[in-house]
Amino acid sequence: MFKPEPMVFLEAIILSNDERDVLKAIGQLNKVHLEKTKSGYGTELSESTEVNSDLSKFEHIRLRIQELRQTFNIPPAKEIYTSTEMTLEKAEETLNEIESESRKLFAEKERLLKTQREIKETIDRYSLYRGFELPILNEKHFNFLHFVTGNIPLGNLEYLNRNLGKNTIIIPLKREKNQQYMFIVTSKEESSELEKLLEQAGFQKELLPVVEKETMDSFLMEKDEEYRRLSVEIDEINLKIDSLKFEIIDILNEIEGFIEFEYGLIKAGQKFLRTEATVALSGWVPLREIHSVEEVIRETTKNRYILNIRPPDEASEHEVPVLLKHPRLLRPFEMLVSAYGLPTYKEFEPTLFVALSYVLMFGMMFGDVGHGLVLAICGIIALAKGKSQQIKDFGVLIISVGISSMIFGVIYGSYFGIEELKKYAIWHDPIDCDPIKLMYFAISIGIVLISVGLILNALNHFRKGDVIGGLLDKFGLIGIVFYWGAIIILIKGASIKAHGLLGVFIFVFIFIPIIGWAVKEPLEHIIKQRKGVHHKKEEGIGAAIMESCVGAFEAILSYLANTISFVRLAAYAMSHAALLFAAFMVAKELKSIPYVGGGLSIFIIILGNIVAIVLEGVIASVQALRLEYYEFFGKFFSGSGRPFEPFYISAKVKEKI
Repeated sequence: MFKPEPMVFLEAIILSNDERDVLKAIGQLNKVHLEKTKSGYGTELSESTEVNSDLSKFEHIRLRIQELRQTFNIPPAKEIYTSTEMTLEKAEETLNEIESESRKLFAEKERLLKTQREIKETIDRYSLYRGFELPILNEKHFNFLHFVTGNIPLGNLEYLNRNLGKNTIIIPLKREKNQQYMFIVTSKEESSELEKLLEQAGFQKELLPVVEKETMDSFLMEKDEEYRRLSVEIDEINLKIDSLKFEIIDILNEIEGFIEFEYGLIKAGQKFLRTEATVALSGWVPLREIHSVEEVIRETTKNRYILNIRPPDEASEHEVPVLLKHPRLLRPFEMLVSAYGLPTYKEFEPTLFVALSYVLMFGMMFGDVGHGLVLAICGIIALAKGKSQQIKDFGVLIISVGISSMIFGVIYGSYFGIEELKKYAIWHDPIDCDPIKLMYFAISIGIVLISVGLILNALNHFRKGDVIGGLLDKFGLIGIVFYWGAIIILIKGASIKAHGLLGVFIFVFIFIPIIGWAVKEPLEHIIKQRKGVHHKKEEGIGAAIMESCVGAFEAILSYLANTISFVRLAAYAMSHAALLFAAFMVAKELKSIPYVGGGLSIFIIILGNIVAIVLEGVIASVQALRLEYYEFFGKFFSGSGRPFEPFYISAKVKEKI
């Protein structure tokens, strides 16, 4: 529980003919983190032109499938599968046929839509001339009449009417945006005078389409009919597109499964060394799974293999992948740890400490029985209705902090902030109690959590064989001596002074740790030089002494700042209670308003509780997480672990019937 899953390093030599089947079996097993095979077994798989060409084709086909899915709005497959009959050539040929057919359909659809848009623009443009039976013949057909269509600003309409000739007729059409549309008829003799007058009045001409033996109404009727015909053709194209979509769904899924399957095998194979007849594969396997992995290799190769299993002792802690395994109650808090980073293989795994401390701190800041009950109910709903494991784990987290909030709510006597129920408190409401005592309790939580971090840091150093770091690191054993010594002196300073031991305590618990911090870097520098282990860029003893002194000063400040930081637990507990108190104060004032006072009062109380649940809930969760990451993890947790990522092939192979 306090360390990652034990790992072993597996090295297997198999026949080249068995490589593909072994990779399939391991990929389905999902328990082997493949690694690049170290030299000594053969030669690396060369980056051959053929392999690179296949990988490039796979990538290109993957992009083509994504484009087809977007074009036809086909969601990703829930289950990826392929068949033994699928090949790269067949996949490309099938995609070519699908893309060719789809291009034709969508090109035809776009052509029809473009034509339909043009017709719609024509109909919209000339629709105001409907119902007037206006002729749209060429003027050469009229020996005595002159026609003009267009619009004029409304302010110029009176001027136009006043100056028109006697043989001129205006047929008003419609008004739109301070413009009057009209149709004007005059004689051929007065046409030139009319044109001059229209120009002076700001008349904007609009040329009507010229169609022999047509009126505007008959012209628009033809356009309407053409628009409807195009709509029918577009519907037919859409039906063909939908039909093609349903035809290709399974085909695309099969090709995609084939690509993922083959691509995964090739990429995995590039990690291995090989001779003409054998292949050496290697990877990390959880210790508890090694027998199942070996059994799969044995069955697949029919006992034609050589297996070597090594413990991770020779590997660097950063080389060994980290796999965290927890029971259901701790899995949500594993998410909180992983969000910061993973421990290295030899570091202590802090999920249990995070679970206990996070729930405790959240409950202290968010203490209310009613609010905790709301959170717990939301968590139960997420746990029962959640479709993914992550949502269910989040539900467990919400239930946990909700129960903690309810416990602190009983301690505070807070039940949705109702004043009458505070008398049943085990202790006090945060804003009614002595705030100093609440702060002391908050700091006590911080002292315990920081102390656990210091102990874990020292143990981490000792597990890695770093004795000097475990003893003299600013967060090592000597740091524990300093931290607790300073706390004892602050709390019991007067009593210690009365016994004449203050100087001894300061020397033992303050001065000696500071000296220890100061000599750590120089001591490590000297040891490295004697062992001949040093880097070219590493500076001399003077720089090491300076670095240690700066580190000692930084340690003193960090202990003080990290401890005081936990005062925020008390501050946010009082903030939560104060928000509810303010809501009830406002509700009390509104209650005196005639007629509506009672309703407004209840509304404010409900609104205040909703705001407290949402706002304070977010604040409490963020602040508790901040204390975990900065004040607790900062003492011992690197977060630089390498995740265990087993080789996995999601595509299932199905035999064609």
